[in-house]
Amino acid sequence: MANTKFIGVEAAAKLIHDGDTVGLIGGGGGLMEASCLFEAVERRYLAGEGPSDLTLVHALGIGDRKSKGLNCFAHEGMVKRVIGGHWVWSPRMQEMAREEKIEAYILPGGVISQLFREIGAGRPGLITHVGLGTVVDPRQGGGRMNARAKENLVEVISIDGREYLRYRPFPVNVALIRASFGDAQGNLAFDQEAANLDAFAVALAAHNSGGKVIAQVRSAVEVGSLPPRSVRVPGAMVDAVVVDSAQVMSYEIPYDPTISGERRGPAPSAVSQPFGERQVIGRRAAEELFDGAVINYGYGIPDAVAKEVALRGHRDRYYQTVEHGTYGGDLLEGMLFGFVRNASAMIDAPSQFDLYGGGGLDIAILGFGEIDESGNVNVSKLNGTTVGPGGFIDIAQNARKVVFCGTFDTKGSKLEIGKGMLQVLRPGEVRKLVKKVEQITWSGPQGLQHGQEVVYVTERAVFRLTPRGVMLTEVAPGVDVRRDVLERMDFAPLIPGDLRVMEASLFTP
Repeated sequence: MANTKFIGVEAAAKLIHDGDTVGLIGGGGGLMEASCLFEAVERRYLAGEGPSDLTLVHALGIGDRKSKGLNCFAHEGMVKRVIGGHWVWSPRMQEMAREEKIEAYILPGGVISQLFREIGAGRPGLITHVGLGTVVDPRQGGGRMNARAKENLVEVISIDGREYLRYRPFPVNVALIRASFGDAQGNLAFDQEAANLDAFAVALAAHNSGGKVIAQVRSAVEVGSLPPRSVRVPGAMVDAVVVDSAQVMSYEIPYDPTISGERRGPAPSAVSQPFGERQVIGRRAAEELFDGAVINYGYGIPDAVAKEVALRGHRDRYYQTVEHGTYGGDLLEGMLFGFVRNASAMIDAPSQFDLYGGGGLDIAILGFGEIDESGNVNVSKLNGTTVGPGGFIDIAQNARKVVFCGTFDTKGSKLEIGKGMLQVLRPGEVRKLVKKVEQITWSGPQGLQHGQEVVYVTERAVFRLTPRGVMLTEVAPGVDVRRDVLERMDFAPLIPGDLRVMEASLFTP
């Protein structure tokens, strides 16, 4: 055994070779991001020392929408292929995909994190129902997002007469992971991190593929000083440890023990969000919740639902979860999506997705980019730009009830909301209720087949999915149904004889 696994960051970057497949962990806002390692690899490449033609694989979005995270790898020639769960945090990589400079693929975030686990266990890939009927189904494109992406990463198989998808395994040459503490033997503890994510699974995949596991930590500790139950990745799996004393919990929060789960503490007082369409949507969607429900909140406008629950003091009425592996607590929003203050539990992300995939989720509160006449929802490719689903497919496909939340249209819309009414002063230029979605990230027909209850909540109308099609069930007070709803859609919804008017209280500050 080597005397120490601690090495310098520049030496660590040299462990990545041309053509390697690199497994990354992280979430938006710097969550569990090995920033020091990412930046060292970028510096080495820009100095003309390689590596080139890398394949990057990551389950969740990584970056700051500018230069950090996955953006560090977005250089022509440095990366050949990206298999990503969520791309929105890396506009540079999105641009490379759009310009055909890389092979661009998306897969469900939960699928990717679980596939790492299957690769590490030596099993024949991940066999699951997740993704059937969506953009990652090979009959719907197989997750290929541009012309350069030609390989089949997934196939349809049949077991006992039932269809499944098999996501094919591949060797992982390098894992870049992060922890709070590490010792000279390579033992890693996550005590001061905001989540576990899929760090163990990524490390397992690389180690058992014969590759290298490189970890970034904030602090070096003496061998034997880490409590065994704190060690989440054992030294037997780790090849190198880099200390970054400047490592922070997130881009915005250097360290907060109430977010790492080390202690409980007072949360900042809930601040009422600016009154507008987001709050109306949040209020209306919150009416779909029921006591004791296991809930997942997605990124974006679903934040407004979580905030509404917090403002009402109803957090303890539900089991709130985030796909990153956390339960309960106060959910942070925006770039800090995935961070939770005063969580009640933290588990690994692959296990969280096991709960979802196995039917343990009662309600999913998710956003939408487009909805079509079949009830299909698109969030993964908008206006030709690769966005990726993150955990959306894993979650939406498996919840007993799905509440899709979003504005009715976008780009330039002007509304007047107050005194119990909503008036559309100027409609948005971009319609979101379209004849046919650009991609199917969630399948309406499959949702019906599986008995899901499906609700689409916007600020001016509420729809439900029925066996006969999408039905308009509620409209906002003050809205002209024909002018503001029906004529601003690309398909004609079903309209019941008892069309309801939404409660005036939703539209009162």
